[in-house]
Amino acid sequence: MSPPDELELEYRSFSLALAEPLETADGTIESRDGFLVRLVDGGAPGGNGPGGGSAVGYGEATPLSGWTESREDCERALERARDAIRTGGPSEALEAVDRQVAARHALALALADLQATRESTPLYRYLGQGPMVGRVPVNATIGDGSPAETAGAVRAAVDRGFDCCKLKVGLRSVAADIERVRRVRETVGDGVELRADANEAWTYEEARSAIEAFGDLGVSVLEQPLPGGALEGHAALRKLRTGVSVALDEGLLEHGVDAICDAGAADVVVLKPMALGGIDVARKVAAWLTELDITPLVTTTIDGVVARTGAVHLAAAIPDVPACGLATGDLLATDLGPDPVLLEKGAAVVPQAKGLGVSGVWGGR
Repeated sequence: MSPPDELELEYRSFSLALAEPLETADGTIESRDGFLVRLVDGGAPGGNGPGGGSAVGYGEATPLSGWTESREDCERALERARDAIRTGGPSEALEAVDRQVAARHALALALADLQATRESTPLYRYLGQGPMVGRVPVNATIGDGSPAETAGAVRAAVDRGFDCCKLKVGLRSVAADIERVRRVRETVGDGVELRADANEAWTYEEARSAIEAFGDLGVSVLEQPLPGGALEGHAALRKLRTGVSVALDEGLLEHGVDAICDAGAADVVVLKPMALGGIDVARKVAAWLTELDITPLVTTTIDGVVARTGAVHLAAAIPDVPACGLATGDLLATDLGPDPVLLEKGAAVVPQAKGLGVSGVWGGR
């Protein structure tokens, strides 16, 4: 990395309206508010900055209640990073935001984008040091609705090219959710992979009833059926051997990889780079999980295009990654700039430009 005095960190706030309000356990989300980060290396020859001079790296910090620090704490952390990078360079700046995961995500992504740009390589190859990857599989996410509405939404997703759909469950009775899955399976047949995400909604007895029925209906993955703390409960669900893989999402942040592995609590672990503190951290966790024979799967926290594209590059850096939750751009009514990731036939086409491959994000508010 360049000498500290050549790096300049800037950030600006943004607010991205959602296409439709999102109901969560922490309340209704109507917009995603955060900070766009730009890291400029004024001493880099042949860079990607205005006029081709300085090299530029972009990052995004989009805090989410229950997953990251608050927006206020995030901004204070970015202020510290801006000061630290001038005096101590990247390592000191990263240390300044080490406990604020969204701020660290933005800084780590900007640093990786900058370095990959300077090396004239796509970000995923900088992260994984692996072969070229043209696309990564993605799933469609289907919200709550009646059985007919759910089946119609899955049919529409399949018609758009998706062959993996994740259904949000847990807002209705278990019986109602089972009926929704049954109607979907009848509508699209056996050729479509179905997953279910309960977002910690169920008791063990409810989860057991659901996973046994889901096994008969060919559901491949049940994500976070129990609260994040219930490692033993998730382990018990796995022992039922229903053919449905148990995935942990919230449980990763609460317990960490070692505890999940020791308890035998998961077949799959969901990685949210924003909540983990960066794509660099998520990449290391993915490698660790793979060594433990646990499948890593990448999703976002409904982020803007900078963080979302970073997550696509992360997924591309993970060998044999399953369908990931990266097709979330349509949940936003507005975005930070053009989306360089094309969704085609159930896959995200990975940008092959140097770095992240995003452009036009800093030009206006």
